[in-house]
Amino acid sequence: MDGIILINKPQGMTSHDVVNRVRRIMHTKKVGHCGTLDPMATGVLVVGINKATKAMQFLMSEEKEYRATLKLGSSTDTYDAEGKVIETKPFTGYENLEEVLSSFKGDSMQKPPMYSAIKINGKKLYEYAREGIEVEVPERPITIYKLDLVDAHDDEITIDVKCSKGTYIRSLCVDIGKALGYPAHMTALVRNQSGHFTIDQAVTLEELEENNGPVMPLEEVFSFYDSMVVDERIVMTGQKIKSDKDHNVAIYSKEGKLLAIYGPDGKGNLKSLRGLF
Repeated sequence: MDGIILINKPQGMTSHDVVNRVRRIMHTKKVGHCGTLDPMATGVLVVGINKATKAMQFLMSEEKEYRATLKLGSSTDTYDAEGKVIETKPFTGYENLEEVLSSFKGDSMQKPPMYSAIKINGKKLYEYAREGIEVEVPERPITIYKLDLVDAHDDEITIDVKCSKGTYIRSLCVDIGKALGYPAHMTALVRNQSGHFTIDQAVTLEELEENNGPVMPLEEVFSFYDSMVVDERIVMTGQKIKSDKDHNVAIYSKEGKLLAIYGPDGKGNLKSLRGLF
């Protein structure tokens, strides 16, 4: 069985924990995921089974949607509720919340949290943090497409965010707090959408264990891609396809089987980026 399973990741599990659980349920070692979620986060985790693991690189969506809650008045070393409190300030209220939130929309530069898996000089940031080693963390370009206020009650604010790949919602929560004049940290996070996949399509691990599915076939997974139908031998022999397309394309056999993902070679051809047969 090859395809994608959308898991509604529970709180307290790492993304790798989920992969290991799916391996046991589906009785296969060939399981992978894309778009890591922190242990305290819940929501859509895209998991590939068997041949679909070869395609995970093409499902790293540029856009994701989250619902996050931040708490004003205290900050932590991890930027979330699981960290050690490093600064506090009594909460006395704030002004212009809507204006502050609006100021974060659009393109900007963001500094990722020290407790993240980004590598600097071949070492993950959280490894430096655990060893107490200070390193300069470069800012990265991000885009916030949507930032809507859901609820605000005393020192807690809940927001809906649509953002580009690579955006750290923990950092966004901390930055919003600073703009309101407070240390802050994230207390809850749900990923409601990853690319074309939504939380309504996701199943819990318990549901997966009961039903061994649903597994979304690769043909359905890549239905949002431009497609081409070719003779299967072209893909099997690694031939290029003459085309003026400047983006990735899903290549199908005449029988409707997804064979490969092709991309432009810059010379008027499409070449194989990954065979899925």
